[in-house]
Amino acid sequence: MLGADIARQLLRAGLLDEVHIHLVPLLLGRGTPLFAGERAELIPQGRPRTGSVTHLRYRVV
Repeated sequence: MLGADIARQLLRAGLLDEVHIHLVPLLLGRGTPLFAGERAELIPQGRPRTGSVTHLRYRVV
């Protein structure tokens, strides 16, 4: 989705149907909230895959 701002715009327009999140344990500045005020129901799809990075997948309802 190319970042939090684009994800919010797609969610607001109803064009976001799935979210893949890759969590890396590294802090870079303040960051940008992913949905910042937008509301969505996220349904987990499969199990999280873990290692040095945690991969999560959600269906947006």
